[in-house]
Amino acid sequence: MKKNNLNFAFFGTPDVAADTLTILKESGFLPSLVVTSPDKPKGRKMIVTPSPVKIWAEENNIELLQPETFDSSITNNLKAKNCQLFVVVAYGKILPKGIIDMPPLGSLNVHYSLLPKYRGASPVESAILNGETETGVTIQKMAFKMDTGPIVAQERVAILPEETAPQLRKRLTKVGGELLAKTLMTPYFSPQSTDEGAKIIEVVQDESQATYCTKIKKQDGLVNLEKESPETLYNKFRAYALWPRIFFFKDGKRIIITDAKLEDGKFIIKRVLPEGGKEKEYRENKG
Repeated sequence: MKKNNLNFAFFGTPDVAADTLTILKESGFLPSLVVTSPDKPKGRKMIVTPSPVKIWAEENNIELLQPETFDSSITNNLKAKNCQLFVVVAYGKILPKGIIDMPPLGSLNVHYSLLPKYRGASPVESAILNGETETGVTIQKMAFKMDTGPIVAQERVAILPEETAPQLRKRLTKVGGELLAKTLMTPYFSPQSTDEGAKIIEVVQDESQATYCTKIKKQDGLVNLEKESPETLYNKFRAYALWPRIFFFKDGKRIIITDAKLEDGKFIIKRVLPEGGKEKEYRENKG
Protein backbone atom coordinates (compact mmCIF):
# COMPACT_ATOMS: atom_id res chain seq x y z
CA MET A 1 0.00 0.00 0.00
CA LYS A 2 1.35 3.41 -1.00
CA LYS A 3 0.42 6.16 1.43
CA ASN A 4 -1.26 9.17 -0.14
CA ASN A 5 0.49 12.42 0.76
CA LEU A 6 -2.66 14.22 1.92
CA ASN A 7 -1.90 15.53 5.42
CA PHE A 8 -5.11 15.13 7.41
CA ALA A 9 -6.30 14.49 10.95
CA PHE A 10 -9.10 12.04 11.72
CA PHE A 11 -11.64 12.61 14.50
CA GLY A 12 -13.72 9.59 15.56
CA THR A 13 -14.51 7.21 18.40
CA PRO A 14 -16.67 4.04 17.88
CA ASP A 15 -16.42 0.98 15.64
CA VAL A 16 -17.95 2.76 12.66
CA ALA A 17 -15.07 5.28 12.74
CA ALA A 18 -12.41 2.59 13.16
CA ASP A 19 -13.89 0.64 10.23
CA THR A 20 -13.80 3.83 8.14
CA LEU A 21 -10.11 4.28 8.98
CA THR A 22 -9.46 0.74 7.74
CA ILE A 23 -11.19 1.51 4.44
CA LEU A 24 -9.18 4.72 4.07
CA LYS A 25 -5.96 2.83 4.78
CA GLU A 26 -6.82 0.25 2.12
CA SER A 27 -7.32 3.14 -0.31
CA GLY A 28 -3.91 4.64 0.52
CA PHE A 29 -5.00 7.30 3.02
CA LEU A 30 -3.39 7.35 6.46
CA PRO A 31 -4.01 10.25 8.85
CA SER A 32 -1.04 11.98 10.40
CA LEU A 33 -3.03 12.41 13.60
CA VAL A 34 -6.02 10.70 15.21
CA VAL A 35 -8.27 12.46 17.73
CA THR A 36 -10.63 10.32 19.82
CA SER A 37 -12.55 10.39 23.09
CA PRO A 38 -10.80 9.64 26.40
CA ASP A 39 -10.91 6.07 27.71
CA LYS A 40 -14.19 5.40 29.53
CA PRO A 41 -15.54 2.80 31.98
CA LYS A 42 -17.63 0.15 30.22
CA GLY A 43 -19.69 -2.89 31.12
CA ARG A 44 -21.06 -4.04 34.43
CA LYS A 45 -17.61 -4.01 36.00
CA MET A 46 -16.98 -0.47 34.67
CA ILE A 47 -13.55 -1.36 33.32
CA VAL A 48 -11.78 1.65 31.77
CA THR A 49 -11.67 0.84 28.04
CA PRO A 50 -10.05 2.58 25.05
CA SER A 51 -12.20 3.49 22.06
CA PRO A 52 -12.02 1.35 18.90
CA VAL A 53 -10.37 4.31 17.15
CA LYS A 54 -7.64 4.52 19.81
CA ILE A 55 -6.96 0.81 19.39
CA TRP A 56 -6.74 1.30 15.60
CA ALA A 57 -4.38 4.27 15.96
CA GLU A 58 -2.04 2.36 18.27
CA GLU A 59 -2.03 -0.69 15.98
CA ASN A 60 -1.11 1.55 13.05
CA ASN A 61 1.42 3.71 14.95
CA ILE A 62 -0.52 6.93 14.38
CA GLU A 63 -0.08 9.86 16.76
CA LEU A 64 -3.05 10.15 19.09
CA LEU A 65 -4.87 12.87 21.02
CA GLN A 66 -7.68 12.26 23.55
CA PRO A 67 -8.84 15.70 24.65
CA GLU A 68 -11.43 16.23 27.36
CA THR A 69 -11.88 19.76 25.98
CA PHE A 70 -10.36 21.74 23.14
CA ASP A 71 -8.21 24.04 25.25
CA SER A 72 -5.27 26.09 24.00
CA SER A 73 -2.86 23.17 24.42
CA ILE A 74 -4.93 20.89 22.15
CA THR A 75 -5.51 23.70 19.66
CA ASN A 76 -1.78 24.37 19.47
CA ASN A 77 -1.10 20.67 18.96
CA LEU A 78 -3.52 20.61 16.04
CA LYS A 79 -2.02 23.75 14.50
CA ALA A 80 1.47 22.29 14.76
CA LYS A 81 0.48 19.37 12.53
CA ASN A 82 -0.28 21.77 9.64
CA CYS A 83 -3.06 19.49 8.42
CA GLN A 84 -4.65 20.36 5.10
CA LEU A 85 -7.94 18.71 6.11
CA PHE A 86 -9.85 17.31 9.08
CA VAL A 87 -12.09 14.25 8.64
CA VAL A 88 -14.79 13.61 11.25
CA VAL A 89 -16.70 10.32 11.64
CA ALA A 90 -18.85 9.75 14.75
CA TYR A 91 -16.47 11.66 17.00
CA GLY A 92 -19.14 12.16 19.67
CA LYS A 93 -18.38 15.77 20.58
CA ILE A 94 -19.24 19.10 18.98
CA LEU A 95 -16.11 20.67 17.52
CA PRO A 96 -15.52 24.38 18.15
CA LYS A 97 -15.80 26.62 15.08
CA GLY A 98 -12.11 27.43 15.34
CA ILE A 99 -11.24 23.75 14.97
CA ILE A 100 -13.66 23.15 12.09
CA ASP A 101 -12.25 26.11 10.16
CA MET A 102 -8.58 25.49 11.00
CA PRO A 103 -7.35 23.45 8.00
CA PRO A 104 -7.16 25.23 4.61
CA LEU A 105 -9.34 22.56 2.92
CA GLY A 106 -11.87 22.66 5.74
CA SER A 107 -13.37 19.70 7.61
CA LEU A 108 -15.33 16.81 6.10
CA ASN A 109 -17.94 14.79 7.97
CA VAL A 110 -19.51 11.44 7.06
CA HIS A 111 -23.19 11.38 8.03
CA TYR A 112 -25.37 8.29 7.64
CA SER A 113 -28.48 9.78 6.05
CA LEU A 114 -29.47 11.66 2.92
CA LEU A 115 -29.03 15.15 4.33
CA PRO A 116 -30.85 17.39 5.02
CA LYS A 117 -33.00 14.48 6.23
CA TYR A 118 -32.24 13.08 9.70
CA ARG A 119 -29.72 15.57 10.98
CA GLY A 120 -28.55 14.60 14.44
CA ALA A 121 -27.43 11.68 16.58
CA SER A 122 -29.50 8.69 15.40
CA PRO A 123 -30.03 8.82 11.61
CA VAL A 124 -29.81 5.05 11.05
CA GLU A 125 -32.29 4.17 13.78
CA SER A 126 -34.62 7.02 12.83
CA ALA A 127 -34.84 5.94 9.20
CA ILE A 128 -35.91 2.45 10.29
CA LEU A 129 -38.29 3.78 12.95
CA ASN A 130 -40.09 5.85 10.34
CA GLY A 131 -40.47 2.94 7.94
CA GLU A 132 -38.15 4.36 5.31
CA THR A 133 -37.21 2.08 2.43
CA GLU A 134 -34.21 4.16 1.46
CA THR A 135 -31.46 6.08 3.22
CA GLY A 136 -27.85 6.79 2.35
CA VAL A 137 -24.55 8.44 3.19
CA THR A 138 -23.62 12.09 2.88
CA ILE A 139 -20.15 13.62 2.84
CA GLN A 140 -20.60 17.20 4.00
CA LYS A 141 -18.21 20.08 4.44
CA MET A 142 -18.69 20.92 8.08
CA ALA A 143 -20.28 24.05 9.46
CA PHE A 144 -20.53 24.96 13.14
CA LYS A 145 -24.29 24.28 13.23
CA MET A 146 -24.66 20.49 13.31
CA ASP A 147 -25.11 18.68 9.98
CA THR A 148 -25.90 21.88 8.06
CA GLY A 149 -22.80 22.12 5.90
CA PRO A 150 -22.85 21.91 2.09
CA ILE A 151 -23.05 18.45 0.54
CA VAL A 152 -19.89 17.29 -1.24
CA ALA A 153 -20.97 13.73 -2.11
CA GLN A 154 -23.99 11.53 -1.50
CA GLU A 155 -24.97 7.92 -2.19
CA ARG A 156 -28.39 6.28 -1.79
CA VAL A 157 -28.82 2.90 -0.08
CA ALA A 158 -31.96 0.74 0.05
CA ILE A 159 -33.16 -0.41 3.47
CA LEU A 160 -34.03 -4.11 3.38
CA PRO A 161 -37.44 -5.09 4.84
CA GLU A 162 -36.07 -7.14 7.75
CA GLU A 163 -32.84 -5.21 8.25
CA THR A 164 -31.90 -4.12 11.77
CA ALA A 165 -29.99 -0.96 12.64
CA PRO A 166 -26.67 -2.79 13.25
CA GLN A 167 -26.96 -4.57 9.89
CA LEU A 168 -27.81 -1.36 8.05
CA ARG A 169 -25.07 0.58 9.82
CA LYS A 170 -22.51 -2.01 8.75
CA ARG A 171 -23.49 -1.57 5.10
CA LEU A 172 -23.58 2.22 5.40
CA THR A 173 -20.13 2.24 7.00
CA LYS A 174 -18.68 0.45 3.97
CA VAL A 175 -20.50 2.74 1.52
CA GLY A 176 -19.47 5.81 3.50
CA GLY A 177 -15.83 4.81 3.79
CA GLU A 178 -15.57 4.09 0.08
CA LEU A 179 -17.38 7.32 -0.81
CA LEU A 180 -15.03 9.28 1.47
CA ALA A 181 -11.96 7.68 -0.12
CA LYS A 182 -13.33 8.45 -3.58
CA THR A 183 -13.91 12.06 -2.53
CA LEU A 184 -10.36 12.41 -1.19
CA MET A 185 -9.01 11.14 -4.52
CA THR A 186 -10.43 14.16 -6.39
CA PRO A 187 -7.91 16.81 -7.52
CA TYR A 188 -9.24 19.29 -4.95
CA PHE A 189 -7.80 17.21 -2.10
CA SER A 190 -4.67 16.05 -3.90
CA PRO A 191 -1.39 17.74 -2.89
CA GLN A 192 0.10 16.50 -6.17
CA SER A 193 -2.56 18.16 -8.29
CA THR A 194 -1.34 20.65 -10.86
CA ASP A 195 -4.86 21.89 -11.51
CA GLU A 196 -4.93 25.20 -9.64
CA GLY A 197 -8.59 25.61 -10.53
CA ALA A 198 -9.61 22.25 -9.06
CA LYS A 199 -12.77 22.61 -7.03
CA ILE A 200 -15.39 20.45 -5.39
CA ILE A 201 -19.06 20.96 -6.03
CA GLU A 202 -20.73 22.07 -2.82
CA VAL A 203 -24.52 21.76 -2.78
CA VAL A 204 -26.19 23.93 -0.17
CA GLN A 205 -28.75 21.99 1.87
CA ASP A 206 -32.42 22.86 1.45
CA GLU A 207 -33.43 23.99 4.93
CA SER A 208 -37.12 23.54 4.13
CA GLN A 209 -36.50 19.78 3.81
CA ALA A 210 -34.51 19.39 7.03
CA THR A 211 -35.60 16.86 9.65
CA TYR A 212 -33.94 16.05 12.97
CA CYS A 213 -33.31 13.04 15.19
CA THR A 214 -32.17 12.91 18.79
CA LYS A 215 -29.95 10.67 20.88
CA ILE A 216 -31.64 7.37 21.80
CA LYS A 217 -32.54 6.84 25.45
CA LYS A 218 -33.11 3.56 27.28
CA GLN A 219 -36.78 4.45 27.83
CA ASP A 220 -37.32 4.65 24.06
CA GLY A 221 -37.34 0.84 24.05
CA LEU A 222 -40.58 0.61 26.07
CA VAL A 223 -43.43 -0.54 23.82
CA ASN A 224 -47.18 -0.91 24.20
CA LEU A 225 -48.20 -4.21 22.64
CA GLU A 226 -51.89 -3.33 22.78
CA LYS A 227 -51.89 0.19 21.40
CA GLU A 228 -49.01 0.40 18.93
CA SER A 229 -49.46 -0.89 15.39
CA PRO A 230 -47.65 -4.07 14.27
CA GLU A 231 -45.57 -2.01 11.83
CA THR A 232 -44.53 0.43 14.55
CA LEU A 233 -43.57 -2.40 16.90
CA TYR A 234 -41.52 -4.16 14.23
CA ASN A 235 -39.76 -0.97 13.19
CA LYS A 236 -38.86 -0.32 16.83
CA PHE A 237 -37.60 -3.89 17.19
CA ARG A 238 -35.34 -3.41 14.15
CA ALA A 239 -34.18 0.08 15.09
CA TYR A 240 -33.37 -0.74 18.71
CA ALA A 241 -31.97 -4.24 18.05
CA LEU A 242 -28.56 -3.41 19.55
CA TRP A 243 -29.64 -0.95 22.26
CA PRO A 244 -31.82 -0.37 24.18
CA ARG A 245 -33.80 -3.25 22.62
CA ILE A 246 -37.57 -3.19 22.99
CA PHE A 247 -39.33 -4.32 26.13
CA PHE A 248 -42.64 -4.35 28.01
CA PHE A 249 -43.62 -4.97 31.61
CA LYS A 250 -45.59 -7.89 32.98
CA ASP A 251 -46.32 -8.37 36.68
CA GLY A 252 -43.90 -5.55 37.39
CA LYS A 253 -41.00 -7.22 35.59
CA ARG A 254 -39.32 -6.05 32.41
CA ILE A 255 -39.55 -8.46 29.45
CA ILE A 256 -37.05 -7.85 26.63
CA ILE A 257 -38.10 -8.98 23.15
CA THR A 258 -35.03 -10.64 21.64
CA ASP A 259 -36.53 -11.99 18.43
CA ALA A 260 -39.63 -11.03 16.46
CA LYS A 261 -41.08 -10.82 12.96
CA LEU A 262 -43.83 -9.10 11.00
CA GLU A 263 -46.05 -11.72 9.39
CA ASP A 264 -49.39 -11.21 7.64
CA GLY A 265 -49.66 -7.77 9.17
CA LYS A 266 -49.10 -9.08 12.71
CA PHE A 267 -46.19 -8.47 15.07
CA ILE A 268 -45.09 -11.93 16.20
CA ILE A 269 -42.81 -12.20 19.22
CA LYS A 270 -40.58 -15.26 18.93
CA ARG A 271 -38.23 -15.05 21.91
CA VAL A 272 -38.01 -12.97 25.09
CA LEU A 273 -35.62 -12.38 27.98
CA PRO A 274 -37.51 -11.94 31.27
CA GLU A 275 -35.91 -9.79 33.96
CA GLY A 276 -33.71 -12.00 36.13
CA GLY A 277 -34.36 -15.04 33.95
CA LYS A 278 -33.10 -16.80 30.83
CA GLU A 279 -34.04 -16.24 27.20
CA LYS A 280 -36.97 -18.37 26.15
CA GLU A 281 -39.60 -18.92 23.47
CA TYR A 282 -42.63 -16.61 23.72
CA ARG A 283 -46.01 -18.35 23.69
CA GLU A 284 -48.46 -15.52 24.31
CA ASN A 285 -48.98 -14.04 20.83
CA LYS A 286 -52.64 -13.32 20.14
CA GLY A 287 -54.69 -13.55 16.95
